[in-house]
Amino acid sequence: MVRRVLVLNAGSSSLKASVLDGDAIAPVAEARANLTDPRDEAATLRQVFKALASGGAEPKSYEAVGHRIVHGGTRLTGPTLVDEAAISTIEALRNLAPLHNPAALATLAAARDALPGVPHIACFDTAFHRALDPASFIYALPYAWYADWGYRRFGFHGLSVAWAVERSGDLLAKPPRDLGLLIAHLGAGCSVTAVWQGSSVATSMGMTPLEGLAMATRAGSIDPGVLLAAMREHDLSVSALDEILESRSGLFGISGRSSDMRELLEDEERSPRASLAIEIFVRSAAAGIAAAATALPRLDAIVFTGGIGEHAAGVRARIVSRLASIGVPPIGAETSQVDAVLALRPLAVLRITAREDVVIAREVRSVLGGDPRRAR
Repeated sequence: MVRRVLVLNAGSSSLKASVLDGDAIAPVAEARANLTDPRDEAATLRQVFKALASGGAEPKSYEAVGHRIVHGGTRLTGPTLVDEAAISTIEALRNLAPLHNPAALATLAAARDALPGVPHIACFDTAFHRALDPASFIYALPYAWYADWGYRRFGFHGLSVAWAVERSGDLLAKPPRDLGLLIAHLGAGCSVTAVWQGSSVATSMGMTPLEGLAMATRAGSIDPGVLLAAMREHDLSVSALDEILESRSGLFGISGRSSDMRELLEDEERSPRASLAIEIFVRSAAAGIAAAATALPRLDAIVFTGGIGEHAAGVRARIVSRLASIGVPPIGAETSQVDAVLALRPLAVLRITAREDVVIAREVRSVLGGDPRRAR
């Protein structure tokens, strides 16, 4: 039986790792490393393995490896044993998630080299949204763009959403299938997902992770005419625009100095642009939550997760204060380090720690059927 799973979550600038045993939620060991420039995923993995070993999880004990992959497209809609065909499909999607899929592929290759004797399983953020109906995933563009080109909404943060749905049921003492939930994953990337009876019915991110809420360095949804004007009137190339939308917008673009909410909160009183960036973020998140509520027959709870959603209590309270018109009760600005019910009536507001690693470890075991030898 597969018990010990190494989970690797590669971002654009860092690699998070955890080791989980069996059904335990608490990790045996955790580690995080910044990716170097120029990148050297093999060296980063060695650093991570050393840190995990010091926590009691030697590399020789790993029975399988689970990898978080942001974009799986329409072909990879569930956890998948990594082989050359899977790698080719993930590679083909790199332009739809340029901050994420290339980093994950590089880490995946380094991990397969370092741990060739164990199966590697890819787990996809897009998979949770595979049940979206056409009215939720087709854009109001010429239909041929969907039918002929495959342009459609996919949605992201699915691994985080899946865990938040499960924990919401625990905290509210109700089966997830009996709940209407809005999951606000607020971190470097931000999204809101409407969940009904355990399934995604609407989500703010689109074909790429650029759509939706204002984020750390991403603009979120804006008037497309702004982009056309910038290209037409200021001679911006596609590559320049891509860099601006991915890396120079959002909190960073408005503040002009930081994409880190903690730093902006420290500067808020003395920096008008930091204050403005936070206010734009708050309004964007509140608007996204309110819009997603229209997809639910009934709203039972709003869930905050992700780095900002979990830890920026004041920002969380400000977002909630803007939702009074749809019946959301006020919450305090007290910091909580554990999963908590922040308000209960007339609907609940929850704070839940993101645990994609638990979901990934479970998906790894589901693919292997309990026996890693099946996948070797």
